Amino acid sequence: MVACSKIVLLATGAAALVAPPASHMRQATALAASKQEPHGGKLVNLFGDGLKAADCDTTLQMTERQSCDVELLCNGGFSPLDGFMDEETYKSVVGGMKLPSGLMFSLPVVFDTNDEKLGPGSKILLKQGDLDVATFEVSDKYVPDKPLECLKCYGTSSLEHPGTQMVAMERGKYYLGGKLTGLNKPVREFPCETPEEVRARLPDDVDIVAFQCRNPVHRAHYELFTRALDAPNVGADGVVLVHPTCGPTQPGDIPGTVRYKTYEVLKEETANPRTFWAYLPYSMHMAGPREAIHHMMIRKNFGCTHFIIGRDMAGCKSSIDEEDFYGAYDAQDFALENGPKMGMQAVPSLNLVYTDEEGYVTAEEAKEKELSALKLSGTKFRKMLRGGEDIPEWFAFKRTRRPPSITILPKARQLSMEGASKPCKVAVTF
Repeated sequence: MVACSKIVLLATGAAALVAPPASHMRQATALAASKQEPHGGKLVNLFGDGLKAADCDTTLQMTERQSCDVELLCNGGFSPLDGFMDEETYKSVVGGMKLPSGLMFSLPVVFDTNDEKLGPGSKILLKQGDLDVATFEVSDKYVPDKPLECLKCYGTSSLEHPGTQMVAMERGKYYLGGKLTGLNKPVREFPCETPEEVRARLPDDVDIVAFQCRNPVHRAHYELFTRALDAPNVGADGVVLVHPTCGPTQPGDIPGTVRYKTYEVLKEETANPRTFWAYLPYSMHMAGPREAIHHMMIRKNFGCTHFIIGRDMAGCKSSIDEEDFYGAYDAQDFALENGPKMGMQAVPSLNLVYTDEEGYVTAEEAKEKELSALKLSGTKFRKMLRGGEDIPEWFAFKRTRRPPSITILPKARQLSMEGASKPCKVAVTF
């Protein structure tokens, strides 16, 4: 991990003691015993009876990040939460990676504001443009310990980390806790099924292996998640759920709307009966090991039993010297240790390389046989897409080798991770 002695957010408070347990369960959906049990035992569904739009005294437009969090709270993706975390829950998750009940939960889910007038008793209508998305009954308002949050969740207080920068400089002064009532799903340019809808499509009584990505899928990814079905801890009839995140990510990444187009093309081209596809309205934190556990928990709620952990999962580089903040296998080691505690199994990804002689093989096999390996990093791939360069046939599938026409503003002009619903100008043609 990169040293945190350059640009840092100075600590302002000590860690707080964890208060007695509090309930974070509300409405829930019963599930068949043959499906993976949701985190906490019940799949939360916040759509239905509750605070109505007409009863609210304040209206707020959500950022895209907030919109993703609200959607996953309302549809049960963040089960067992029934709303944004109060101070007790926030401190418990930040300090101990668990809810006050003792249930594992690795990252805080919070609603930030700078509004001095909002507080306990406020009834907020959360909107996406003209659409009423949810109502928010505020029960708690607190000043978060942002330095501690960054150190615990991201492993650093360096403002060279995009997640730490988001927490320190873009989130508001206060966090609000309280219950949500869902009114309408946010409108997106890519379809986002609920956990219940995805579960209904997945087969019963087999292992479901989740593959998470935030980049366009190329051949090495496909080889990786199909070969994962042969892992020793995956049953013979297992299937893969390819579940990319399509929400906000770090500056410089390909936007979700563009990635969705590439995923749909690849889904049609491969047409693998053991591969299922769905899209997740999730905003990346780039929190490395802790975010790997967060992803595992979400996929558990979507019905998965296993989760593929790639090299440097949810990792990022310093915005100044481009050094990695996490080790290549930190997330894998952390997931192997903590995944079983919440009923999930980690499947470490193979380190695959393409060779002229034998196609895709593991890096170890290529070295042992002295094969000629070709390399193209994800960073280089994204640069080639932006520049309209032809993608090598060995790297990408036929229908995705011809890059889409993409217009992406330079990093310096892109909106931040916490930005509005359209973080960059994008035009896509295939």
